[in-house]
Parts: sequence; C-alpha cells; structure tokens
Amino acid sequence: MSQSTFSVLDADGHVTESYQQLAKYLDEPWRRRPHTFPWYTADGWDRRLVDKFHDWAGNAEEWLRALDKGGMELAVLYPTLGLFMSFLKDREWAVRLCRAYNTLMHEEFIKVSPRLQAVALLPVQDPKAAALELRRAVSELGHVGGMLAADGSHLLGDERFLPVYEEADRLGVMLGIHASGSHLGGAGVDLFPTFIQAHTCSHAFGQMRQLTSIVYEGIPERFPRLRLAFLEAGCGWAPYWMERMDDEYAKRAEEAPALRKKPSEYIRSGSIYFSCEADEWLLPQAVKLVGENQIVYASDFPHWDHSFPGSIDEIKNRGDITDAQKRKILADNTRRLYGLKP
Repeated sequence: MSQSTFSVLDADGHVTESYQQLAKYLDEPWRRRPHTFPWYTADGWDRRLVDKFHDWAGNAEEWLRALDKGGMELAVLYPTLGLFMSFLKDREWAVRLCRAYNTLMHEEFIKVSPRLQAVALLPVQDPKAAALELRRAVSELGHVGGMLAADGSHLLGDERFLPVYEEADRLGVMLGIHASGSHLGGAGVDLFPTFIQAHTCSHAFGQMRQLTSIVYEGIPERFPRLRLAFLEAGCGWAPYWMERMDDEYAKRAEEAPALRKKPSEYIRSGSIYFSCEADEWLLPQAVKLVGENQIVYASDFPHWDHSFPGSIDEIKNRGDITDAQKRKILADNTRRLYGLKP
C-alpha cells in the first residue's frame, strides 16, 4: 500500500486555551472570580521545555494549519488547562468552568470547521451535573463525546458516576478517560523529587487506577455498548494490566460480583480503546492482545512532548504491524470511537 493512501484522524489533540478565552463564556459573577487554578503549581518544574518545544494552538486557525501540515483529515480536541479541573475543590466553580470551556469549543472551534471536533469537559466533582452537561454539549453544541479526568481523588467505577455512563449510553457517544496530572496529587506520584520521575509514572498510574475501578465495578458489563477510551498513556501497559487483573480475578472473583467473565474479555470486547505512541516497542503486542480495532493514533499536539507530524510517518514506516492495521490505527478506529461519518 502506498503511504499516500493512508487517511489520518487525530484521536487526541489539544487546545491551549487561556483563562481569558474561558472568561468570555462565564456568567456573572463567575467571570470576575480570581483564577487560582491548580495548574499553577508551586514546585517550579519546567513542564514545557520551552527551549525545545514551543508550539501553541489556542485558536482554530492554528489547528487547521497543523492539520494541513500533518496531512490529517480532522482532529478531536481535548483541553490543556482543563485537564487539571479535577483538582478543584469548589464543586460549583468546576461545573461553571466546564460549561464555559465547552461553549468556547463550540463557538471558536466546532463552528469554524468540521475538521475540528471536540469532547466535552465534564466536572468529576459533580457526576449528576456532568451528565447534564454531557447532554447539553452533545445535543446543543455538537461535541462528539465527553472527557473524564483520570487523576484526582475520584474513582470512575464508583456508582456516583452511573448518571454519566447512562447519559453517554443513551446519547450513543464515547467517554475519554484522559491523563490529567497525577503529579499534582494521587497514587503517590506527587512524592517524586523531580518532574522526570513524576511524569514517567503519572499518566500510566492514573489510567491503571481508573481501568481497574471501571472494569471491576462492572461498568462494561452494565453498559456493553458504551465506548471508552484511555488516552495519553500509550497502549503498551494494557496487556500487562489485563493479565494482572485476570490473575487477581481468578483468585478473588467473589470481590468483583458484577463481573460475568474475565476482566481481559471486557477489555477485548471492542468497546474499550487505547491511544498509542508512534514509537512504542509494545505496539504490536497491544494490537494482538487488546485488539487491532481498539488502538488509535493520537498526536498530543501541541504539548511539550509531542512528535507531530513525524509521529504519523513513524507509524506508516513501522515494519512490525501490517498496512491494514496501520489504516485502522491512523483512521478507522478513531472514526468508530467517536462515531464520525466517513
């Protein structure tokens, strides 16, 4: 197959939204509230490596240029500042900020071009409000799914989140479980003395924790059609975690009464997706053991550690997966995950 025949859809790109952009869509008196957010941390670490990586994509025009540069058909966009919303302790403030972000995405991205799709940022502090916001964002604003933060003090298998799963299932849209800064607190990642140590563990730890909670608490059993995606931790960890969960289940199945089969069987069901890194050593194993229909390409553009657009060619040039599998990873699986029309 000629490389020119590969379509490319980005399953996880990012908007670098500013507070000034968000404030335009906040109602009074929230618009005048001081923006003391958890992404302004006190550790002093340079997360962006600005001397090496300095991309920015705060508006539709910048993202459309990026799509053209990478030869991509479209991108599904996630937040940047909003990734850390789960650490806010003020429930109502979190709800208001999520609403503002979702309206911002509608007005400044979705309406500008069909090549720019988005998922709704959902406040994990208030699952009932999150379900209502998912309904508004999908039905009124054109979002193609919702995002639940992987990190924070919550567990997504908790019954409090059933309204979110019920609404997503009713709407027929996906939910993205996105890495969201566990170095700020959770799973012990905040104990590391340097950012390199914290960042090495942060994304994977948060995803493992939430996949464990979601599967053992029976969310895929209860909602077999619900599409879930675990984003920004790669996919190489998934086969290891499937095996570990199966081993635990074989010994203590009575502690997971909601399950009717092994955890790995739910993960292989076709409804649980994982984003991949273009250079992952274990990509072929994930394709084989998770399923070639459940791995998606994610650029992570414009975040500091992205390798876009080179990451597209890395996947195209790999010799350890087939051209048919590359086509699925680069486009077909993302289209199915988000319910996008060809």
